Amino acid sequence: MQKFTVHQGLVAPMDRENVDTDAIIPKQFLKSIRKTGFGSNLFDEWRYLDHGEPGMDPASRRPNPDFVLNQPRYAGASILLTRKNFGCGSSREHAPWALDQYGFRAILAPSFADIFFNNCFKNGLLPIVLPESTISRLFDEVAAFPGYQLTVDLERQAIVQPGGEEIAFDVQPFRKYCLQGGFDDIGLTLRQQDKIKAFEAERLAAKPWLAHTLNG
Repeated sequence: MQKFTVHQGLVAPMDRENVDTDAIIPKQFLKSIRKTGFGSNLFDEWRYLDHGEPGMDPASRRPNPDFVLNQPRYAGASILLTRKNFGCGSSREHAPWALDQYGFRAILAPSFADIFFNNCFKNGLLPIVLPESTISRLFDEVAAFPGYQLTVDLERQAIVQPGGEEIAFDVQPFRKYCLQGGFDDIGLTLRQQDKIKAFEAERLAAKPWLAHTLNG
């Protein structure tokens, strides 16, 4: 999992409430058993005018010129600004995969669906909860200033605006630790691999029959 320390990026505004996970990554793309390749289908039904299916070449499709991520001024955006209850709906982990693989590192919203919120941290995304008044002000600033960027400093738990003003945010210490170290659940477990190997060796010495498998 990619580490998150300090990230500066272009902000894309998605002025919608209750964006569900089927909008983030539609159900037909869940057929894939791989953990990669979902970025091109992020918000597929909104980004394209034709119906998408797994394996389609994005270059052959018809983009929706009115969708925010297709607008040139937001090309390369890595911070998503959105409204309340982002990530509601089913618990599919493909949603944070698609956001991450598109290039987003942080999401700013007044609230998130619980399961989606947890899945973000497990996949290297930083979901930040801010007051609705702050979110609304950021929407105004993004609209007023093309190329609007923010710097997200996880260590200091601060969002730095272009003029130097800072917005503080909260994050649980354990989640912060995992993001800073780039540890997903497997990565956390592998930090204990020496102890795991020692335990397995000790167990095998005490119970050598465990090394054999039963036939039939």
